[in-house]
Amino acid sequence: METQKQTIDLSSTLTCPECGHREEEVMPTDACQWFYDCKGCGALLKPKAGDCCVYCSYGSVPCPPMQAGGECCG
Repeated sequence: METQKQTIDLSSTLTCPECGHREEEVMPTDACQWFYDCKGCGALLKPKAGDCCVYCSYGSVPCPPMQAGGECCG
């Protein structure tokens, strides 16, 4: 039986909830990112309640551990 390897997307577009600025970022694979400074308005983004990181809250793609079907490192 052939095992299919899951592809993890490391690129995610963060959208600031304050000003709507969108910025494509490369997600770390070895750590969670709990804070992000918006490059549009300077707002400090933090994960929403129940989310493990800013990518899961504001990104177009969830963080690599979540994409792999596991739990985030938070």
